[in-house]
Amino acid sequence: MKPFNIYLCGVGGQGTGLLSEILLRGADHAGLQAKAVDTHGLAQRGGVVVSHLRIGKKIYSPMIPAREADLVVALERHEALRGADTALRDGGCLVYFNTVLQPLGVRLGSDREVSENFLNRNCKVRNIKVYIVENGGLMEPKMQNIAVLANIDKNNLIPLVKTRHLIQAMEDLMTGPMLEKNMAIFKNSPLTV
Repeated sequence: MKPFNIYLCGVGGQGTGLLSEILLRGADHAGLQAKAVDTHGLAQRGGVVVSHLRIGKKIYSPMIPAREADLVVALERHEALRGADTALRDGGCLVYFNTVLQPLGVRLGSDREVSENFLNRNCKVRNIKVYIVENGGLMEPKMQNIAVLANIDKNNLIPLVKTRHLIQAMEDLMTGPMLEKNMAIFKNSPLTV
């Protein structure tokens, strides 16, 4: 398998780390070699959280070189733009949860909020396929990561990683009511095409 690079980004508290771990374990359950690294430094302050995940043989570093990600997974619209601009290759895929947690510049009035249209136009120029995940009636915002995971799965965006592998990964990491709630979201999230 040719290496497949996944760049995940979000804001502290959105579950970027859990999503990264589910994808890493899902690749492992699929029998694939994978390496990953997370940044957690600003997670508790609502700062940027990033994970790099590389799947395939002969990968010696978990870090994805600039603009070599095949898939960018973002849990917030501003992070989606940043991830697409800095990490995603031309012709890659972007999956993002359509919510805005305003960065400091927007709150202070020095920057403008990133609109859906701006992000989509920016991606179209580089032939990036965009999947926008909407709320879909989530009871808890912190479960947005699982709605995004469901769309990654339903659109078959990660080669050789199947639904059963992701379910096994979720069962590794969660139990009881937490697993039940997340599994319900995973199985019932509407498909984004």
